[in-house]
Amino acid sequence: MTESQNTSTAAPEQLAPLPEDWQRALAVVAHPDDLEYGCAGAVASWTDAGREVAYLLATRGEAGIDTLAPAEAGPVREREQRASAAVVGVDTVEFLDHKDGVIEYGTALRRDIAAAIRRHRPELVVTLNYQDTWGGVAWNTPDHVAVGRATLDAVADAGNRWIFPELTEQGLEPWNGVRWVAVAGTDRPTHAVDARPGLERSVRSLLEHRAYLEALTDEDPEKYCRSFLGGIAEGLAPRFGGVPAVAFQVFAR
Repeated sequence: MTESQNTSTAAPEQLAPLPEDWQRALAVVAHPDDLEYGCAGAVASWTDAGREVAYLLATRGEAGIDTLAPAEAGPVREREQRASAAVVGVDTVEFLDHKDGVIEYGTALRRDIAAAIRRHRPELVVTLNYQDTWGGVAWNTPDHVAVGRATLDAVADAGNRWIFPELTEQGLEPWNGVRWVAVAGTDRPTHAVDARPGLERSVRSLLEHRAYLEALTDEDPEKYCRSFLGGIAEGLAPRFGGVPAVAFQVFAR
């Protein structure tokens, strides 16, 4: 057997189970629907187990629907996000009101995210793909890149009292208790969560973004959501012991 033949038949590298010894998580993304496309199925499993999960969104997604002006779209997308979060057991949904489409990576964004980390004091922080592309085949948006990278940096900022000392003055004491950052929607996964317990609710959660979906595709919304989320989960099964999965790139701290 040649080296190339041996490589082509090798078993795919297996993903480790995401650590479970934590109680609080904060998920930080740019837009409404980012978590529903990325990892709501895992969130459903976590809340079922009694863990606390809060959502922090940098924008209200006001620039995300071509047929709705931002002043109309923002409130619609906020309502849809809150309803979507409730489906998977998340009650706390916060918005930072950065401007959709033109989020700037920098100290202002890092400070806002660090403040939220200090408020919520999570052990696990979740964010979305911060890479320039989606698997090397589609360009990522600047908003996703900015928020993902700022979140990774803000985890350290939140634990250092000399970075953003004004947060301490506001009563937000440093929090250095984040043990992992898990990045969803990545082509570099290291860990995974069994998608089966939360898959049906992840579909219903994405379906709550009805106005967005109806502007996005002519396909039946439920068929679209089920096909998209189920396809991703099934595609990861060979790397997670044959089990449909939600994958993450995990950075330990």
